[in-house]
Parts: sequence; C-alpha cells; structure tokens
Amino acid sequence: MTTPFASTADRTDQRPQVVPLAPDVYGYISPSDPNCGFVVGRDAVLAVDTTATPAAARRWLQEIREVTDKPVRYVFLTHYHAVRVMGAAAFEDAVIVASENTGSLIRERGLADFESEQARMPRLFADGSAAPVLSTPHMLFKDHLTLDLGNLKVEFRHLGRGHTAGDSVCRIPQAGVVFGGDLIENHCGIYCGDAYLGDWLQTLERLRALQPDVLVPGRGSPLRTPKDVADTIDSHKDFLVTLLATVRHGLSQGLDLKGCYRLADQQLTPRFGDWPVYRHVLPFDVARAFDELRGLEHPQIWTSEKDRQLWEDLA
Repeated sequence: MTTPFASTADRTDQRPQVVPLAPDVYGYISPSDPNCGFVVGRDAVLAVDTTATPAAARRWLQEIREVTDKPVRYVFLTHYHAVRVMGAAAFEDAVIVASENTGSLIRERGLADFESEQARMPRLFADGSAAPVLSTPHMLFKDHLTLDLGNLKVEFRHLGRGHTAGDSVCRIPQAGVVFGGDLIENHCGIYCGDAYLGDWLQTLERLRALQPDVLVPGRGSPLRTPKDVADTIDSHKDFLVTLLATVRHGLSQGLDLKGCYRLADQQLTPRFGDWPVYRHVLPFDVARAFDELRGLEHPQIWTSEKDRQLWEDLA
C-alpha cells in the first residue's frame, strides 16, 4: 500500500456547522468528519455524541449557547469509538446515556481505541490532552429507553449489532429525526474494523423501518427525504454485501489476508473509492471480513501497534 498510514496525511480543517433539522433539533455537521447533534427541551438540552476531545466539545458548547442558554443535562453516546466519546469530559454535569453493550465496550476497549484512533486520525485529536479522560456512562439500557425533555420525548434504541456491538440511534418521533451514528454513512468510508458484518445488514433494515423524515448519518450530509434515506441505506448495504462477497470468494480460492485485500481493492475501489476516508478504512474492513468469515465472532481489539502492522502487511 503506497498511501500514507490511515488518515495521517489529512490536514483539512473541517469546521462543523450547527444545522437546523426540525424545531428544537439541530445537527453539528461536517463535510466528512463525525457528525453530532443536540435537542433543545423545555428545560434542558440533550447532546448526541461529544466530538473527539474536550477542547472541541467546549467549542461546540459555545455554539449551542448561540441557540439556547438551557443547560446540557444529558449526553447520548451512539457507540464507544473515541471520536464520539472523548469529548464527554467537557459536559461536566451531564448524565451520560448509552446502551449496555456500549458501556461494556468503553470499559473493555475505550483506551486502546483512543490510542488507535489518535494515531490513525491525528488531526481530530490535535487539541486533545496528553492525559485523556474516558467518561463512564451513568444510565444504561439494553434495547430501548425513552427520555422526556418536557416538550419532546427522545427515544434511544439499540437496533442490533452493526458498526459495533453497541450501536444505538437517537429518535425524536415528534420531529421525525433520527441520529444514526455510524450505523449509517452518507457516501463516506464505512469503517468495519469493529463490526458484525452479517448482523449489520439486518440492523440497517430495522433502521429503515423507523421511517425517519430526516436521518443524520455518522458522516456526510443529513438525509432529508425518504428517497435519500432509502438510497443511502441501499448504498451502505451494497458496500457491505460487496465486501463480504469479495472476501468470501477470496477465501474460497485459498487466498490469505493480503490476497483478499488485493481482490477487494480491485472490486470495491472503482465503485466506492471516491468516498471520503475510503482508503483509510479499507484495510481494516477487509481484515474484519476475513476474520468474521473464518468464524471469529467478535472483532479483535485494535491497538496502534496492530494498526501499523496491518498497514505493513498489506503494503
């Protein structure tokens, strides 16, 4: 592989923008960095995900203050990855809500994931602390939880395994808005290194069944029509199906990981190679498909050392 490691060459400064999605519901949207959002209740605010560092989260809090002076009393984590959870330390008085599986993964893999992601995407962590604070969720749910913000009710749903074992969505039924986290990407690279690929296909159908008017993907622009929602879910599934089929074929031919990677590069890149962060995610995607199809149910714990070794092995 001749490209620089992961996203280490990415120097693009993406400034997130507060984007109205519905009355009292806002996205914090970047062109292709992780999206967040917030919901303004009668007496308090709910934040959806927290950015990659406390410093970035504090900048976001200042922008929330431009919309409302109500306190941020709740933070919802869609999953455990560092770019979503490491900013939680900036929300000092908030109750952190997450699925049970996400809580377990934060305890088991949170620090390793922070070190891995910091090395893969240094730009997103450039203003981070040398001593990261990994915040523990206060309120956990198994499958479903409803939070009453006074004028709005917010639903948190774990629809099944997908991008991780703990992915959950935030649904505001009155507004018709769903924050999908990285269960769904809008024509951006789909990271599968911690995924359950077979399950993910069914989980996306459960997401579709929520019939959102507006769907906020983990990366990319919000989807604002039923057709855009359906088309994006279809394209996301198309990538997963093609990845699995290609690696399955490689295994049937006796190919090793490097051979499966080369085959996947040939098959996927002409169709999906123009998606942001595609080249970053592809080695990890192939590695996870290779493992899952050989019977390894749970993803390996990635570390910065394993990341670099994978990159060298596939070069």
